[in-house]
Amino acid sequence: MKTNPTKYSLRYSYLMLLIITLAGALSNNAFAQTASIGSTVTWGRVDGIAVNGLVQGPSAAEADLQVACVFEYTEGDIFNPPALPANLNGMVHLDDALKGIITELRKSGKFTGHSLETLLITPPKGTLASKQLLLIGLGDRNKFNADIMISVGSTAMREALRLGVSNFSFASDVKDAGIDSPTALVAKNVVLGSFEAYRTQAFLKEKQLAAYKPLSKIILLAGPAYYAVAGEGIKDAITKLNSK
Repeated sequence: MKTNPTKYSLRYSYLMLLIITLAGALSNNAFAQTASIGSTVTWGRVDGIAVNGLVQGPSAAEADLQVACVFEYTEGDIFNPPALPANLNGMVHLDDALKGIITELRKSGKFTGHSLETLLITPPKGTLASKQLLLIGLGDRNKFNADIMISVGSTAMREALRLGVSNFSFASDVKDAGIDSPTALVAKNVVLGSFEAYRTQAFLKEKQLAAYKPLSKIILLAGPAYYAVAGEGIKDAITKLNSK
């Protein structure tokens, strides 16, 4: 039986094209999963405010105000599994930079971490890259639901406007705490909640019932493995907000 050289040549070409395409897809996916520390992007703008992503821990992110979230205290919760290892755990870095004060506050009950509880800390110069630190409670870790992040985002925005800062950086710290949470939805809800609060203040300002300093940007922090996934949620939120 005779073979058709052209036929087999075409099959070979198609096979090589398929291999190259799959290799490219795998390479792109690997890059998305391993963004390097310091990677940053402007995901978009809402009401003139830039919404940025940054691969960085909350102790090292430069901002007028750093927001970080914590659950109600249980012994060793930020240090032991299922919490992320210390080298990947932003809350551990914050606690270390402040010489254990966050653990002391939580363990003593001075800051309980109840849902939407807030505490403002002015860090000593040289300890954090941010000028101020706002802790927001997430409540019982066993009852976590991503819906709360809408209210958390609103709380962060209201406090930022009350303090008169030009920008704030936000770290949910949910993954750091070992919670198997939907990364994209958490990020999306933070952005939605933030701008719901901002637009409420804008409405009040139009009625001459509020005054605030406009923000220039919001920075959403994410670890290297969650940067791209968080970005998808952030972009969804921006699209939704800009369609209103």
